[in-house]
Amino acid sequence: MPIFKPADLPAALPPARRLMALDVGSATVGVAVSDPGLVIATARAVLKRGRRFQDVAALLLDLVEEAGVGGFVVGLPRDMSGKEGPRAQASRAFARNLLMLADLPLVFWDERMSTNAVRRTMLEADMSRAKRGQAIDAAAAAFILQGYLDFLKDSGVASNFAEA
Repeated sequence: MPIFKPADLPAALPPARRLMALDVGSATVGVAVSDPGLVIATARAVLKRGRRFQDVAALLLDLVEEAGVGGFVVGLPRDMSGKEGPRAQASRAFARNLLMLADLPLVFWDERMSTNAVRRTMLEADMSRAKRGQAIDAAAAAFILQGYLDFLKDSGVASNFAEA
């Protein structure tokens, strides 16, 4: 399945299927899932990355099946000027490898400042460092996914999809 432009992804989704967002880091992958109506993002899991891509991919594919996922939103880390660096290239490579195992549509979504925004919210909520460390990657994935879902709603794409 190809990589889509953000506005084109919903048309490639099977009806009533969820989106899964991935916040790909060097040590973990944060996972969030939408509701079938593409309105609300929910943090789902933080998966530890091992030496082999296949290990984390197997866990992701289990979550895809369990949650009824029909497509992916992968966070694309860019610098503040919008340029892509090594982390963005690593996220693109992860996505390409995932698409070889899962024939689902995928879109990249700018994740600038997602982890910082989530960290700030957790600090304001007086969450302990240990709890922040356990939850931040999944919360960042939810932040990324919610940004994409809001884009769909604001652009009218999600309402068109819901009517189909």
